[in-house]
Amino acid sequence: MIGDGDAASMTQDPGPRIRVSEEILARFPTFRLRLLYAFGIRNRPSDATSRGWLRDGASRGLAALGGVRPGEHPHLRLWREAYSAFGAKPSAYPCSAESLIQRVVKGGADAVPGINCLVDAYNSVSLAHLLPIGGEDLDRLAGACVLRFATTQDADMDAATAADAPKAGEVIWADDLGWTCRRWNWRQGPRTRLTESTRNAYFIIEGMTPALTETELDEAARELAERIGATVRPEHLQIVHVV
Repeated sequence: MIGDGDAASMTQDPGPRIRVSEEILARFPTFRLRLLYAFGIRNRPSDATSRGWLRDGASRGLAALGGVRPGEHPHLRLWREAYSAFGAKPSAYPCSAESLIQRVVKGGADAVPGINCLVDAYNSVSLAHLLPIGGEDLDRLAGACVLRFATTQDADMDAATAADAPKAGEVIWADDLGWTCRRWNWRQGPRTRLTESTRNAYFIIEGMTPALTETELDEAARELAERIGATVRPEHLQIVHVV
């Protein structure tokens, strides 16, 4: 089922758990976010269907580029500008969507490997629409997950090595234990990654207007919901318009 129903019967009410800080909204007023929650899922390894999604997404992404370099596409150019604004060099730290389509440009339609059905689903939609999408295990979150600016205290939280530690001022997704994704959507952390044992998940679908319209963002969220609904048979799917 896809709708706006109450998810409390499936797991803890997710409404307030994924949010964007006021500081981020003030600094990046063109940022838009959709969340997709999937409860009671049965994830499984990549298969012929999910690998077909990736090839389809790669073909659609290449067509959307129209021969221009990935960083010059309007969707991705705005992400480059956002990264530059918080001090991350876009050529060194491309957003997740640019990183994916770069692999396809260099290696062809099969350049993005299958991981598992949930990850393949969101990577394929990310490729097709050239927008960043991430997926996380909702049950592994500690408290709320907030998109915010990192502080000096974040360097000591949930970092495997000094190289993993967020730099003060960079944009991160973080919960009570530490960062779950660095440089906005550049690198997801291992603690909340989607695995075959994941039972409740959330997916972050991000865009920047005006290059990406609200309608296009909604279409990407619906496409992802349809793929998840058809394969891992969730008990409940819920799309939430955040900003």
